[in-house]
Amino acid sequence: MTEKFYYYNRELKDFARDLRKNSTLSEKVMWNQILKAKKFKGYHFFRQRPIDNYIADFFCKELKLIIELDGVTHIGKEKKDIKKQNELEKRGFTVLRFEDKEVLEELYVVKKKLETWIDEYEKKNPEILLLKRKDDPSP
Repeated sequence: MTEKFYYYNRELKDFARDLRKNSTLSEKVMWNQILKAKKFKGYHFFRQRPIDNYIADFFCKELKLIIELDGVTHIGKEKKDIKKQNELEKRGFTVLRFEDKEVLEELYVVKKKLETWIDEYEKKNPEILLLKRKDDPSP
């Protein structure tokens, strides 16, 4: 695994595929309503992406952004989640966390938080806009 490939871990590929097939309701809503098919501010997101020894719920290479959704499957695993976040942040990623309840009951608020984070990232990293425009054939 190298930084060039965003620490992609092929050994977790099958496990990640299984997680995609068995997504939680909040993951399905986040994917279908916000992140799917480059419809969120023109950025490409992956679902259940193997990164290092972890699986990120959602990942955008261009933004070096990982989105984690926390729900009942995370109860009792808070220390593991903190360790995962710390390890990923050491590799240069930003990890944003949302509760399942937020996604299911306040999707608009979640979307606004993501938009605000991306707007700030673009201001600090204007070169990302050039790369995004280069990949986007639309006017």
